[in-house]
Amino acid sequence: MTSYKKIGQILLDMGVIQKADIERTLNMQKTEDGKRRFGEILISDGISESDILKALSLQFNIPIIEADTFPSQIPLGKISYSFLTENCILPLQITDTTIKVAVGDPARTDAIESLRVSFGYELDLYLAKKSDILAHLNNLYESRDAVMQRLIEDVTEEETPISEIAEDVSHLRDLAQEKGIIQLVNILIENAAKERASDIHIEPSETNFRVRYRVDGVLYEKETFPVRMQSAVSSRVKLLSQMNIAERRLPQDGRIKGIFAGKNIDIRVSTLPTIYGESIVMRLLDKDTSFLTLEELGLDRILLDDYEDVIKRPYGMVLITGPTGSGKSTTLYASLDRINSSEKKIITIEEPVEYLMAGINQIPVRPKIGLTFASGLRHIVRQDPDIIMVGEIRDLETAGISIHAALTGHLIFSTLHTNDAPGAIARLMDMGVENYLASSTLICVMAQRLVRRLCNHCKTPYKVTNEIKAEFGSDISELWKEKGCDYCSGTGYRGRIGIFELLLITDKIRELIMERATVRELKERAVASGMRTLRQDGIEKVKKGITTIDEVIRVTQVEL
Repeated sequence: MTSYKKIGQILLDMGVIQKADIERTLNMQKTEDGKRRFGEILISDGISESDILKALSLQFNIPIIEADTFPSQIPLGKISYSFLTENCILPLQITDTTIKVAVGDPARTDAIESLRVSFGYELDLYLAKKSDILAHLNNLYESRDAVMQRLIEDVTEEETPISEIAEDVSHLRDLAQEKGIIQLVNILIENAAKERASDIHIEPSETNFRVRYRVDGVLYEKETFPVRMQSAVSSRVKLLSQMNIAERRLPQDGRIKGIFAGKNIDIRVSTLPTIYGESIVMRLLDKDTSFLTLEELGLDRILLDDYEDVIKRPYGMVLITGPTGSGKSTTLYASLDRINSSEKKIITIEEPVEYLMAGINQIPVRPKIGLTFASGLRHIVRQDPDIIMVGEIRDLETAGISIHAALTGHLIFSTLHTNDAPGAIARLMDMGVENYLASSTLICVMAQRLVRRLCNHCKTPYKVTNEIKAEFGSDISELWKEKGCDYCSGTGYRGRIGIFELLLITDKIRELIMERATVRELKERAVASGMRTLRQDGIEKVKKGITTIDEVIRVTQVEL
């Protein structure tokens, strides 16, 4: 869409404006720092929007389309209202390879390209009045409260028993494609993206179903709907994630990709049958968000020096441990990014691939076709890699192949689900890994948790009591606590940071592994050698005003 003539000259040639109008409009643009486009200023000065549209059509060589040909519903159900209105875009029609799109501002090339890349279609562009596009979008996407209220009223008036509706698959599909249901599901996802939620939980009960968002690791209830709406909502989610709508007795997994709240969101969807219907969890991953560095994750200089020394070794095994949602994958990505270079071949096998990394070969696990961690790892070692990342060690087979790869000169990164770092060693042995293999391959284990960061806009100081000093250290003089403001949505926290427990496998630790020492004995030896426990690392962040004691206690276990 290359422009060879400016819009002002085109309007001048059309006889719509004079040269003085061009100069006045350009001066106004400079005064406003370019906040409004040339045509927008002219419209405010009385030039008709139709004339501006004709000039844009000549400038960009795009045909004009009238509002009376707009569709009665958006043909793309996975795109958010805010993205469309902010960029003045209206999808009109979809064919096998093309999306017909009306645009009000063809100069917004980033948004148009984002639409093309996100959905994989070629774009057939048309020009329409901005006012017509925005009015039509507003008509299609009513306000959030209006949509929800109307849906509740519509469902209340429906007299067909819910069991009969659930049995009629064709009716379910029709419900899932109704404008109101499409809007409702889009609103739920869009609001979750705006509120930085990592997960959306849709949970049925006997009389209603509720929607909760997990924000900074904590669940907050957002909406409650009548139970009669459950089938329509769950069917819409399943339709978007390409699941079998008719199957409600077995768990299913799916995926949704789309633009919500102006963000390119990848959503992993899981359904689980309960006695009152299907429980749905949607995990949101913002594909436009770059992964964090080790420093941004929360490793201080002391931990970072030790950890960097380990991950730069030529071979051995590095394990990251913690419960689900503790940021293990993010730490692995940050670790690989730190050591990635053109001299090293790095291959990962993950479930799923969460971030795309330049210069790294990434493989998604596909159990349905036999590509598991273990089977994929067998083939990876034949690719002559220097560094291998295995998303998770779940069984003896995967552990055995990983250990063999570490013994044969590869640096292996992986994760385990254990409460602390010493517990990972016991977990490997419980799987069936021989103690001499664990002692000869492991070079470090790092446990981690995520704590919420205090909101810097509203956190308040308070004096430390003698009880706190007695338990957490006499050197604590002042701490900070949460208050709540608009910036943090009243929670007092915004964002999260990691706390860590780094167990370096020294000679003394290797001896204990060979002796099959208990987790307590391993931990006592590591602490005596200088290891900082999860709670101790958390308290250091409390002293710096990053988080609170309550947060550290919430995510850490009682120390052994």
